[in-house]
Amino acid sequence: MLFAVPALASGGEASHVIEPEPLMILPFVLLLLAIALMPFINQHWWHQYFPHVAVGLGIITIVYYVFFLQNPVRMLHSGIEYFSFICLVGSLYVVAGGMHIALKGYASPIKNTIILAFGAVLSNLVGTTGASMILIRPFLRNNKTRLHAYHIVFFIFIVSNIGGGLTPIGDPPLFLGYLKGIPFFWVLEYVWDIWLVTILIVLAVFIAIDWFYYMKMPADVRHKQDEAGDTTKVEGLHNIGFLLMILVAVFIQDPPFVREFIMIGAAVGSYYTTKKHVHQANDFNFFPIKEVGFLFLGLFATMVPALDWLELNAASLGVSHPGQFYWGTGILSSFLDNAPTYLNFLSAEIGLLVKPELVEQVKEVIANGALQAPNFAQYSQEVRTTVETLVHYHGDMVASGSVPLDDINVSMLIGVQPIYVMAISVAAVFFGAMTYIGNAPNFMVKSIAEQMGAKMPSFFGYMIKFSIPILLPIFFLVWWLYFM
Repeated sequence: MLFAVPALASGGEASHVIEPEPLMILPFVLLLLAIALMPFINQHWWHQYFPHVAVGLGIITIVYYVFFLQNPVRMLHSGIEYFSFICLVGSLYVVAGGMHIALKGYASPIKNTIILAFGAVLSNLVGTTGASMILIRPFLRNNKTRLHAYHIVFFIFIVSNIGGGLTPIGDPPLFLGYLKGIPFFWVLEYVWDIWLVTILIVLAVFIAIDWFYYMKMPADVRHKQDEAGDTTKVEGLHNIGFLLMILVAVFIQDPPFVREFIMIGAAVGSYYTTKKHVHQANDFNFFPIKEVGFLFLGLFATMVPALDWLELNAASLGVSHPGQFYWGTGILSSFLDNAPTYLNFLSAEIGLLVKPELVEQVKEVIANGALQAPNFAQYSQEVRTTVETLVHYHGDMVASGSVPLDDINVSMLIGVQPIYVMAISVAAVFFGAMTYIGNAPNFMVKSIAEQMGAKMPSFFGYMIKFSIPILLPIFFLVWWLYFM
């Protein structure tokens, strides 16, 4: 959803996976149903007791792993992942809460569209969570005279999810792919057109809906609101320094927990150096991070059986076509942590498409001088393409004569069959917009919007009214154009 610890990123978790009973996926399902239904059945009770429900269901899974599977290490890994996740989300929330951005006038459809398009680009520079936390409050304030649920929903679609599909900074699956050997700018190079087409279509749908509701307002009211509202100003700019601290910390892998403590330090520094009137202007409080913290604590624990089953069975699911990888990754990323889902399908692709005997030939070519190796032209096209890909992206390692196995595997995949990696990269990021729990910023944005008085759809309402009728046809079109 947002992050991964080095153990997971390096594949170290695999040795701790023991197949759970399928029945143990039930606590995860129950927590999803509680998130979806309880605010509708008894909102007051849920508002008071959601931490107990989330933690209680999580404890069931923890007890099962520790005492029945005797695999406490697996839950420890999940706990470390959660700690990294909540440090990143929490620090970005606090730092963004210390920046007050006011825009002149109220929002017209064109102005809204420009903000969302800017947010899509910004997501690749500061991450979907960072962009969401920076822009959601000014976006809500700018629309306060005619705020509808669709404004926030499209913000989630574009800024909190699809926008971050071009760089490893944008979304965690791409970051893990980068750690596995996919070059930093490879996704940008190969999926920019898919990203652009998808963003433009979603923006076109948004501006059509927004224009329809905007034109229902009397002309004199529209004119007055264009001239009214805040003047353009930005306060709390010193928090950009704390934001940069967090972004740099993301790439720190060793020693353990240094990254998280830098993030905590940035949050504490931001909170105590931001003037009170800035926090007051942002209606800043800690409830949104409390809600996300407890709910995702339960989700991180209860989703472990589902993720473990997927890891152990991904290769036997009969998935072999890029379109199948697209839909499989996308559907599971809508409900599960998209980062390990991406890694599992990447591993399945390597197992399906990367042949060990060809990997050995690649090693042989590299040891003999790579492109200058004797009889290089006599090797198969797959071997030559893999070596050329390694030389292009990892020239220094090739020159040293030693390239890690992960980099060879990934280079063979992106060099010979790039469409497979394109499929899971697009799906893992885009489909996070299908549900509130598909990506952490979704719930954060929802909670902040509700704190500022917006009426948001329920879990199922979000899917039935918005993501299924709007996004699913667009994702079908992406599949038809690129992966069918």
